Amino acid sequence: MGRRNSGKARGFAWLYIRTVAASVAVMVVLGGAGRFAWGVFVQTPSVPLDRLVTDLREGGLLEGIVPAFDAGGGQDDDIFSGVSSPALLLAEHRRPTFFTFLIVGLTEGLNANTVMLAAYDGEARRGYIVSIPRDTEVDARRNVRKLSSAYAAGRLNGGGHEGGIARLKYEVWTLTGVHADFYVKIDYEAFSRVIDAVGGIEIDVPFHMRYDDPWQNLHINIPAGLQLLDGENALHFARYRMGNDRRNTISDYRRIEHQQQVIAALFGELMTPATILRVPEFISIVSNYTATDLGYTDLMWFANRARRMMSGSFDDALEFHTIPMLGTSGAPRWYELPDGNGIVELMNRTVNPLLRDLTLQDLRLAR
Repeated sequence: MGRRNSGKARGFAWLYIRTVAASVAVMVVLGGAGRFAWGVFVQTPSVPLDRLVTDLREGGLLEGIVPAFDAGGGQDDDIFSGVSSPALLLAEHRRPTFFTFLIVGLTEGLNANTVMLAAYDGEARRGYIVSIPRDTEVDARRNVRKLSSAYAAGRLNGGGHEGGIARLKYEVWTLTGVHADFYVKIDYEAFSRVIDAVGGIEIDVPFHMRYDDPWQNLHINIPAGLQLLDGENALHFARYRMGNDRRNTISDYRRIEHQQQVIAALFGELMTPATILRVPEFISIVSNYTATDLGYTDLMWFANRARRMMSGSFDDALEFHTIPMLGTSGAPRWYELPDGNGIVELMNRTVNPLLRDLTLQDLRLAR
């Protein structure tokens, strides 16, 4: 009986915290006293500077690649098996109020079907989203060296969900030189519910998308033309790869463009005056239907910053990119081959959180 009551108490405590947090968010939007409440309850998120070591430990990746720290908190310069240490464990090497995020969408088979590296620059009030093709070749010790299999490899090797995320973050880091501060695992249900909550998004569908996959219980049927898509159809638009009988097949890069198009449309709707007061509702959906290491107050802080960021021109506030490639390896694996020089250039003008520029020595590419 005591344990049951204790569980109820914790549940009521969590409900109370969430209620207070939601109330603070509304007060912030309304202004006045809300500004004071925001300063008291919602602080700037702390960059988890030790998260790299934690992620590697949970992913079973410590041996041979993690630095030995001295009593003063220092670290060696070349400690990550060929990857020059980016010094991201030390706050003084990082740009102020600059945060990076790994965004991942998983299929039922645990493959990372969508991988994005995002950043928020608090000083410039700008956001960046960089998509990474799922078939990108990575420097990994497994038969299929595609980024899409990183999560499954980390999870199935005994690390569970945290091990899968750690492995994926590690491989994205070796590709880009950027180790994400936080992660958000997108759930299809959350994606659909948020879009439904804003009343749908407007998308110009290039052709009639028809696809049926009974094994996944996936049935796509979206007519061509400019239209308002609900959550389910917006998700289908973002997932579409080929039609029945392989008709209207699109490349993975075209699908990435569709995903970015959906995100841009959703952000545009979230930042309208009609939806600003519903921020707690959207955060609740994210909390209930996604996995993330961002806390509730962290989400509110970023939601408020996104509102400020989007108060100007949308085109100036959020940029979308895809990491550059050299081409494909061809049969039998059909790896996408990353362009190291192009990646370094893109990272340095978008999601690099460090005060110094990244170089090729900060990457560990497969070839």
